[in-house]
Amino acid sequence: MTSVWDFVRGQDRAVALLRTAATQPVHAYLFVGPEGCGKEEAARTFAGVLLANNDDPTDRANDLAQRRAHPDIHLVVREGASIIKDQSEEVVRLASVTPTEGNRKVIIMHEINLMQPAAIVRLLKTLEEPPPGVFFVLLADQVDDTLATIVSRCFTVHFGALNDDVVVDVLLHEGVQSEIATVTARSAHGSLTRARLLASDRQLVKRREFFANIPRRIDGTGATVIAIVEQIVTMIDESVEPIHQRHEQEIADLEKNLALMGVKRGGKKALEDKHKREVRRHRTDELRAGLTEIAGIYRDELTRNGHILHPDAYVAAVSRLHEAMRHLALNVNEAILLRNLIWSLPSPAADAALQFVLAEAHE
Repeated sequence: MTSVWDFVRGQDRAVALLRTAATQPVHAYLFVGPEGCGKEEAARTFAGVLLANNDDPTDRANDLAQRRAHPDIHLVVREGASIIKDQSEEVVRLASVTPTEGNRKVIIMHEINLMQPAAIVRLLKTLEEPPPGVFFVLLADQVDDTLATIVSRCFTVHFGALNDDVVVDVLLHEGVQSEIATVTARSAHGSLTRARLLASDRQLVKRREFFANIPRRIDGTGATVIAIVEQIVTMIDESVEPIHQRHEQEIADLEKNLALMGVKRGGKKALEDKHKREVRRHRTDELRAGLTEIAGIYRDELTRNGHILHPDAYVAAVSRLHEAMRHLALNVNEAILLRNLIWSLPSPAADAALQFVLAEAHE
């Protein structure tokens, strides 16, 4: 490997922009692209280059950046279903602290498309005028009007979904069998993150296959919609069970430690609150991933089928799916959101049947 940019696969255009940007960096960058497209790797790589002033993979700063271990590169991820004002407060405080090793610091914030309005407002002033030597790299799966004020303060770099060939090549390099890598890449819709999960978790594969099959099951009846939603909720509940078991063990360990110290209270409420946020995040992430699978089916249909009678309905469906993903961060009722969403989606099977009838009528 001759350059740290080699860690960023399948994003040549974005990498070219960032190579140039690193020579005369501005204070804030916004990386926009679908989950798993490589923008996270690009953010770490860019941060390392900003601190090292070179792209040498053997340079200490670049090496630590890739290993998520550099003291002046701070990764901010949401603790719950969204980024709340308290996290923005912590980012503002973090920006004010002097760098540990040099005169530069990079703050990477993940999923800012899931920031609550109050969190956006709290961050704006620091984002617009950060302390000297502080750089922000913000990551978003997509942007909408709620992020307009942030977009206006950043240099935006766009990332596209990865080609299947890139995903297969990475999986093969990581030791995944060729047949599994090929099948997984086709199901990952350009997401390396999803491909890695699908290649290693068979239960996850079943959940993704279930979601991907939903458009084919839609038949215009409320009974089918209700049945689909009940199955989704059951699957999500089952996926959370291992987390509940881990939480129970963590609480038991905490109580044991408190007893050894002769203390009746000491962090149990904080731990329980943390557990609630973890469960909420897991449920939200699982539902988002599932809705992404559904959106992928409609996008694939638009790409491969030039005879769709109402393509605008498929485009609208993808838009509604992404809107639902955003609403999941608002602590909404999952079942109601899913029922309203699935009821509104078009049926590719019904569309194909109508195409056949119309073709027969013209013969």
